[in-house]
Amino acid sequence: MPRRERPLEENKRVARILQIVQIIATAPKRYKRKDLAIEFEISAEAIKKDLEVIRHGLRLSLENERGSGYYFEDIPRLPSLNYTLTEALSLLVAVQAAQQISGVGSSELAAAITRLESLFPLQFRELFPSMKQQPTLTAQREHRHEMLTLLNQAIIFRQKVGIVYETRSREGAVGNRIVHPYQTMPYVRSWQLIAYCEKREDILMFKVDRIHEATILPETTYAVLADYDPEEYLGTAWGIMRGVDAEVEQVILHFDSMAGRWVAEEQWHKSQEVDIQDDGSMIFKLKIAITPEFVNWLLYYGGRVEVMEPMHLRQQVAKEHLNAAYLYI
Repeated sequence: MPRRERPLEENKRVARILQIVQIIATAPKRYKRKDLAIEFEISAEAIKKDLEVIRHGLRLSLENERGSGYYFEDIPRLPSLNYTLTEALSLLVAVQAAQQISGVGSSELAAAITRLESLFPLQFRELFPSMKQQPTLTAQREHRHEMLTLLNQAIIFRQKVGIVYETRSREGAVGNRIVHPYQTMPYVRSWQLIAYCEKREDILMFKVDRIHEATILPETTYAVLADYDPEEYLGTAWGIMRGVDAEVEQVILHFDSMAGRWVAEEQWHKSQEVDIQDDGSMIFKLKIAITPEFVNWLLYYGGRVEVMEPMHLRQQVAKEHLNAAYLYI
């Protein structure tokens, strides 16, 4: 092996060994040597050498019993981290923002915030009580947290999940599916799961709130499809509603000065172009596959936005406004 490639390979091995420690600590007695070889796509002999490093180099109490996987007699703990003041503040703000996302466990976050607070000098700590805003606990939040915890565990260990799912597009029909979870993502006030569905034989998006029940299927694993790319999957649509059958179009909007200021403050889409006019109004251009979600976004701004192009979108928005006006006539 060329000398310049050796550090890269050594770094990869160190990272792999740390991952093995994390996997065994998280799922004791689940992984045998052959399972780890499959997980990391290397030979069983290479895994054996890594396990020897864990036992003798890191001096961790790695054990295994006949017929079961590896486990630690004493679960290893990672060393504490040191942060600068600005790093700790940034991390604290991020954790506090996560408290407002419905579905993220409040008890776990509270524990994380308490740990972060201990990093700060005493004179700063009197500020923290006013920064803590515990979200209201509801059955929906508890269900989301339960589902997200299970789904993220399945993603980590590449395990299939059986779900009972409610499909709104089919008049609320509820059915059983087996899915391969790829990723979870928050969107607006809910969470979405992107997963391969064995029933449909395709990668689909599931709303987590519509998963009535979920069970990790033991002794099952899956591999993410080689051609799966999250950005490509979501495509050029607006938001997360994928316009599979819709073509990408040039959209030109004219916002008045008040709405224009609001819209210009945010990055709504990677293709957007903003052109502020002399009167303070704004021309907003973007290239997207138009979805119902985008139409609803336009309707939110009412008479403060005019669709210039394309004509079919202009007519659709005008029709929706007329239908709404008829309710009040």
